[in-house]
Amino acid sequence: MCGICGIATPEGSPDPDRLATMSAALVHRGPDSAGEHLDGPVALAARRLSIIDLAGGDQPLANEDGSCVVVQNGEIYNSPELRRELERAGHRFRTHCDTETIVHLYEEHDLDFARRLRGMFAVAIWDARRRRLVLARDRFGIKPLYYRHLGGELAFASELRALPRGEIDLDALEAFLAFNSIPAPYSIFRETRKLPAGHLLVWEEDGRIAIDRYARPAPVRVEDVRDADGEELAEELRARLRDSVRAHLLSDVPVGVLLSGGVDSAALAALAAQESGEPVHTFTIGFAERSFDERADARRVAQRYGTDHHELLVRPDPTLLLPALADAFDEPFADSSALPTYLVSELAARNVKVALSGEGGDELFGGYYTYAADLLADRLAPLARLARPVVERLPTSTSKASFDYKAKRFVRAAHLPPLERHHGWKEIFSPEARAELTGRTAGFDPVDVYRARYGETGGADELARLQDVDLGVYLADDLLVKTDRASMAHSLEARVPFLDPVVTNLALALPARHKIRGLSKKVLLRKAVAPLLPREVVHGRKRGFSIPAAAWLRGELEPFARETLSADTLRRQGFFRPETVARLVDEHVAGVEDRSRQLWGLLAFTLWYERHVEHEPPLLRSARMEALVA
Repeated sequence: MCGICGIATPEGSPDPDRLATMSAALVHRGPDSAGEHLDGPVALAARRLSIIDLAGGDQPLANEDGSCVVVQNGEIYNSPELRRELERAGHRFRTHCDTETIVHLYEEHDLDFARRLRGMFAVAIWDARRRRLVLARDRFGIKPLYYRHLGGELAFASELRALPRGEIDLDALEAFLAFNSIPAPYSIFRETRKLPAGHLLVWEEDGRIAIDRYARPAPVRVEDVRDADGEELAEELRARLRDSVRAHLLSDVPVGVLLSGGVDSAALAALAAQESGEPVHTFTIGFAERSFDERADARRVAQRYGTDHHELLVRPDPTLLLPALADAFDEPFADSSALPTYLVSELAARNVKVALSGEGGDELFGGYYTYAADLLADRLAPLARLARPVVERLPTSTSKASFDYKAKRFVRAAHLPPLERHHGWKEIFSPEARAELTGRTAGFDPVDVYRARYGETGGADELARLQDVDLGVYLADDLLVKTDRASMAHSLEARVPFLDPVVTNLALALPARHKIRGLSKKVLLRKAVAPLLPREVVHGRKRGFSIPAAAWLRGELEPFARETLSADTLRRQGFFRPETVARLVDEHVAGVEDRSRQLWGLLAFTLWYERHVEHEPPLLRSARMEALVA
């Protein structure tokens, strides 16, 4: 795991001092070593968190004659198999590092190299013979890659903080207000973009770039879904998960598990414990609020497998935690589960360098109540319309996934077309609310990002198409961003075994009945892992690293929220109307409506802008970095 960056210029040579400054901004991603490669128009740099081949794997790495040089952020889980294949083809290796596999694979297969990689990666390859720079991002977008292309010059980096700041992209802000995150290819700055998942970017020496998709995981057509019985599919899924976990344990340092107490992370902990030759470290976050506390179920799994278990009880200290999150995230990000993910990563980083995490299980196997709502909506839409006046009068609750919150979301969106109502279940600010908040009428509709993805899967089952939208947008640009930034802020590598093609290829071929039945979710996944886990975990309600934001914003966080979102601050920054924000705070505190998701987004943006635009972006220093310095 590393942070990578670089510059390619069509005139002259890149400034080495500029490259060094970019690399220094990423030191938290790789505190163990740093390396640079400058060759004519191109300069590459890497910060290394050493996981495999601790002594010999420093980057950049080159092929036999030095004509191709690579830097990589990520891990390639099929590197042993690829290495044997490439050695038979005559390639000579100098290290045992997975990154060296990439440069030889590129030599052998040119731009098709990325299709052969099983893993998570953002890669840059300088091909001195062809005078081109190649960037690639893994098929699910697990690892980030930003780029800025101006006047023929290309600058790229693992995080936005290593690139120049610019003008705020108001379309990206509009998307942030709708989703609480910013979807690719947008970034918060107009001149910088994210390379989308499964894409290659090729820069030529004349300054031109070309971007092409090399991989597009997608649900199969209706006629191609798997028609086997549940028992057979459950056994196959269990074997595939075991294969993936075994591959994701590839490491020369200990590997732990971020254990939320839910079925996804519990299954990873169980399989890792069975496949590992030593006790696995597990890490769990808990809260005083009972509906958010998952420590009991996590302990059941830890005790069953004898893991070296670590827990942390979280109490909010807003003056420390929210600014720390704003520092860690390089662009506005308002998924409130980033806070416990940040804290559990800090806990894990005290003990391990690598941890498995359960992202992807919900999107692949049907883990959200929104999927049950998608299947019920057509039948219940007339009733929802009649019930809406009564439902809207339900008192608001601060408990996790409360009935009143879900009921209000359902009746407000049930009558819409499938894609629009799917977004409606989760929408943060509606178009009307965004216009009232900003005073602008946008010509850009963020839901067009969903529509573009949805339009690519005609012929697949309707539920699978909606899951695919979540897989390509919500997972890639929210959950994976959260896990990457929160873990790397502490120099911790997070791996996501559910997003191994061995697992996803089966998940994308499942019929709806093996995912959702009535209000039962993850039907096949629960059946597959039932022999591995305590019954309370298999049949428990959905878990995850979430927080009691609604209660906090009516309690300990209220003074901090009012101060951070003061009229003076909002007028100075110039994006949100102070009177509208004040009303949202008042409505939430009074219990008129649960505005916690909207308020968390406004807090996240305001703190981010203050710390990344109004001031120099902070250098992050993890406990591991402090230990290295000491």
